[in-house]
Amino acid sequence: MFRALGAYLDSIKARDPAPRSRWEVLLYPGVLAVGMHRLAHWLFRGELYFFARLINHLSRFLTAIDIHPGAKIGRHLFIDHGFTVIGETAEIGDNVTIYQCVTLGGTNPTNGVGGKRHPSLEDDVILGAGAQVLGPITVGKRARVGANAVVTQDVPEGATMVGVRARPTLIEANEYQKDFVPYGTPCSEIFDPSTQKLEMLQCEMEQLQKRIAAFAEERSSNGKKTATKGRDRA
Repeated sequence: MFRALGAYLDSIKARDPAPRSRWEVLLYPGVLAVGMHRLAHWLFRGELYFFARLINHLSRFLTAIDIHPGAKIGRHLFIDHGFTVIGETAEIGDNVTIYQCVTLGGTNPTNGVGGKRHPSLEDDVILGAGAQVLGPITVGKRARVGANAVVTQDVPEGATMVGVRARPTLIEANEYQKDFVPYGTPCSEIFDPSTQKLEMLQCEMEQLQKRIAAFAEERSSNGKKTATKGRDRA
């Protein structure tokens, strides 16, 4: 057990440049929340729902992180800072990193049956601060979701999602090959596709305005030449 705890703390230390030792990591609210969730989930599976909920509410009070006892969580989940909500039918793989103010939320099933309502995150996923991942969708392995993105559809493996509604954006192969990129998305290199389209439209409009101005100037110049020739003939 202590070896597994040490490996867990080391995995967080490898993803967070702030702590200087394992002892600091032990003070993280995300570590406490995940540990208490393990107990709550064990009680939940034993159908001791009241006690599972009690542990859940105590954990939320202490950490500001709300993980439903029914959520399934893999190895080495790192919740940085907190203020995170994880729903009942959410499933989280190994080595997933979640930054502050993230919601793994459910959607109202159209068929009236509860069932699977929350997202599934595969291994090595990174969710940036404020990301909202909603509904019974799957976020593929090594995918990254940028800050404040709203994801409502499946995310392919290795994709980087940004914007509202979130859309994939291209990343260089050498970025994808890295084991871990702290803080999710390198904002200096990747831009919102919606912003890129607006900038392209703006450039096209500027080019059209220049062409129209040049055409108007040419027409005005031809008109002056024709008037001058008319006076000369007279």
